Amino acid sequence: MKQLLPALLATSMLAGCSQPPSETAEKPMQATQPTINYVQTRQSTQVDEYFGEQVADPYRWLEDDRSDETAEWVKAQNQVTFAYLDNIPYRDEAKQRITKLWNYERVGAPFKEGDYTYFFKNDGLQNQSVLYRTDKDGNTEVFLDPNQFSEDGTTSLAGLSFSKDGSKLAYSISEGGSDWRKVIVIDTQNKAQLEAPLVDIKFSGIAWYGNEGFYYSSYDKPEGSELSAKTDQHKLYYHKLGQPQTNDELVYGGTEAEKHRYVGAYVTEDDRYLVVEAAVSTSGNKLYIRDLQKPDSELVTVLDHTDSDTSVVESLGEELLLVTNLNAPNKKIVKVSAASPGVENWQDFIPETENVLTINTGAGYLYAEYMVDAISKVIQYDFQGKQVRTVELPGVGSVGGFGAKKEDKLVYYYFGNYTMPNTIFAFDPQTGVSDVYYRPKVAFDSEAYESKQVFYHSKDGTKVPMIITYKKGTKLDGTNPTQLYGYGGFNASITPGFSPAWAGWLDLGGVLAVANLRGGGEYGKAWHKAGTQMQKQNVFDDFIAAAEYLIDNKYTDSSHLMVRGGSNGGLLVGAVMTQRPELFKVAIPQVGVLDMLRYHTFTAGAGWAYDYGTAEDSKEMFSYLKGYSPVHNVKAGVQYPATLVTTGDHDDRVVPAHSFKFAAELQAKQAGTNPTLIRIETNAGHGAGTPTAKQIELYADMYSFALYNMGIKSL
Repeated sequence: MKQLLPALLATSMLAGCSQPPSETAEKPMQATQPTINYVQTRQSTQVDEYFGEQVADPYRWLEDDRSDETAEWVKAQNQVTFAYLDNIPYRDEAKQRITKLWNYERVGAPFKEGDYTYFFKNDGLQNQSVLYRTDKDGNTEVFLDPNQFSEDGTTSLAGLSFSKDGSKLAYSISEGGSDWRKVIVIDTQNKAQLEAPLVDIKFSGIAWYGNEGFYYSSYDKPEGSELSAKTDQHKLYYHKLGQPQTNDELVYGGTEAEKHRYVGAYVTEDDRYLVVEAAVSTSGNKLYIRDLQKPDSELVTVLDHTDSDTSVVESLGEELLLVTNLNAPNKKIVKVSAASPGVENWQDFIPETENVLTINTGAGYLYAEYMVDAISKVIQYDFQGKQVRTVELPGVGSVGGFGAKKEDKLVYYYFGNYTMPNTIFAFDPQTGVSDVYYRPKVAFDSEAYESKQVFYHSKDGTKVPMIITYKKGTKLDGTNPTQLYGYGGFNASITPGFSPAWAGWLDLGGVLAVANLRGGGEYGKAWHKAGTQMQKQNVFDDFIAAAEYLIDNKYTDSSHLMVRGGSNGGLLVGAVMTQRPELFKVAIPQVGVLDMLRYHTFTAGAGWAYDYGTAEDSKEMFSYLKGYSPVHNVKAGVQYPATLVTTGDHDDRVVPAHSFKFAAELQAKQAGTNPTLIRIETNAGHGAGTPTAKQIELYADMYSFALYNMGIKSL
């Protein structure tokens, strides 16, 4: 049974941008910068040797997240940063305006489990969305309220999965934003907890087999810091209800031959097959199945290599449908007998096209979503592979959803774009009709804004798409405060979507530009690979070219341009601001991967090597990484953009040491008066599950910092 991951819990980490206040459109005046008394960060004599080359690492001590000295450094840096932010005259007004935009009721699509229909809802400013349920008589009640998990809202619901008949629920929680989870099992009838919580679970779904137990994955708890110590052998377990966790059956991953950094499992909807995926990096996986109807059956190999991303879409009795990019960079669907599932027996079911495929199933049909220049198109198929129809979408934008049980009569999907709040539609697969199920009421005038997709050329001539959103009537006079956002990695696609964070930037008078860089998945595997390892510079060149396009076409100029990105996007910002510091006025790298020589030594970082390579691979790879690693390319005497580095002290995905070291380098070497600050959220992780209140504060701080440093005197 698929694990349910509510869209409402995945609050967007993307931000938006918009158009300038009229009083500053002609000639904005530089805001007077307050005096900043930076923290004097101790430098050590640490030096590492790579292929005969000595590399200094003076801030290595900041990697120790358990030391008192690091804790004092964090406290001192926050004092400096918030003293600066407190000086911005319209910071509170920015927070109020973003709060107003955020304060709208958000309801998730309904889903049936047992005798109840469940849905998520957030009243507007609740820190976490609440799970409700409705019985057959129409009575609705709060079923699970994550806001009660902790007083400050920093313990969040990280995933949930119902047993086959809906009588039991296993849900995972994240404390302080950590990737380490606890799993709690309750009886859905009376909400009583059935056993002690399972602990020390990480990067795992919850896959029920019937009602008796479920599969999950985890690592052995590392020695040293659980937030930063390396984890690289993932193990799959089966937990039988009522048994202590110490008795859980090890299913896969316990031997050296089965050693993988990521192991996941799911059970097909008919409860027939256990599917196991094993990967050494974030791209490519081995694939195995086990027939659960045959007692003591062994895992059968479908793929014994990691040359593709392949998974099981559906079980059709003795046959399986798989989605794969093996010899099909844009993905296709194949059919194969479960008894002989090897590649040599695969038959094309839905062939590859020129556009990237994402597949979902529900109500007895398949829904093939294609990205056409990062815009969604959906085609409905039956289980004989026959095309039923092209689903008529309500406009140009992105869809999500189209997943349901086979017996459901309707499927639900989300649709939105940068100006249209995400609306839920109920789709009838028999008639092809979509009806609005829920349309949110947001204090944002969508009709006042427009989005335009443009194509520009990168340094090597590659054509790259970008969507620019702004208020109608915006003058292209080169003075608009503009936010350029990008990601460019891990095959992730950045498609149009609404968030109150984006709307907040637009409402404050900015232009929003989102570029679809190489390294992402917008044009399939080839587009992804063109931004990996020794081709990573392509991503930075794409982003720099996007900035130049915005300037050349008078959307903005270098004194009004902010670049922002998170995680791999934080690396993007760190790289371009050190390569072309004069091009940007403001840079905001969030939870960024910034030390490219050591990223693979922390937590599961080694799994990112498919995209990055590591400094241990070869002298050439080391030199390439060092050539763009943000921490290693801050130079004394250079004026860098006004920079606000952001991170969380409990981030165990991209450990905060990346941000700590980068901020220390900038503060030691920055020339000129542009501030170089770091904002460290305490009791927070990589972003998922961050309380609403903390998100609003973060965006208010980032946006007011950006506008203030662009010379905007008032909102």
